[in-house]
Amino acid sequence: MTENLVKRIITSIILLSLLFFINFSHQYIFIISILILGIIICIEVNNLLLKLLAEKKDKKTSSFKKINIKFLTLNIIAFFYIFFIFCNLSYEIHKFEGSVFFLYVVSICFFTDIGGYTFGKIIGGKKLSKISPNKTISGTFGSFLFSILPFTFILNSNYLDLKFNLSNLIFCLSISLISQLGDLFISFIKRLAKIKDTGNILPGHGGVLDRLDGIIFAVPFSYLLLRLF
Repeated sequence: MTENLVKRIITSIILLSLLFFINFSHQYIFIISILILGIIICIEVNNLLLKLLAEKKDKKTSSFKKINIKFLTLNIIAFFYIFFIFCNLSYEIHKFEGSVFFLYVVSICFFTDIGGYTFGKIIGGKKLSKISPNKTISGTFGSFLFSILPFTFILNSNYLDLKFNLSNLIFCLSISLISQLGDLFISFIKRLAKIKDTGNILPGHGGVLDRLDGIIFAVPFSYLLLRLF
């Protein structure tokens, strides 16, 4: 438990350092990095779908031909979403809203994850859902609470022209909510596939998808909110 926590902390520090470097580097570095990220996520999704459909095949719920069609269709959908929605809209936000705003959105997701993990471990309590047994109601509360920290920091800085009002607070909490729902969705798929992690590229975290499961949904959603409001 302690060894895994140490790995998790070290990996998080390295990831945050990479995030700052990529985010505040030249636009081309950001584009290349987000595309590489997309490729890794697609590979992990492919492996996840293989395990998921293998489970269905073992239970004889569908023929081999139908499974192949489902596998191909789901991979195409995942590829389209990751590159044309997540990667593309990440670039749009980074280019037109600025690197600081992009970091702000990602930070809300990070702190959402930290809050859920911290409150879940310290307080524990009633489970949130059977989809992900490790998630608790107290963890959900901690996720929303911690997600406000980046918002508070931005308010007390000159990096963004962000004011304290209801719409900005709702924006922050909405991003946190979508991040949590994205986490639950990927957890649900992993549970169906009977696996704990989508990969092992990140010590203490698992795969890239395990770490960015909420972000890949929250970033496009933030773009949608920006365009609507």
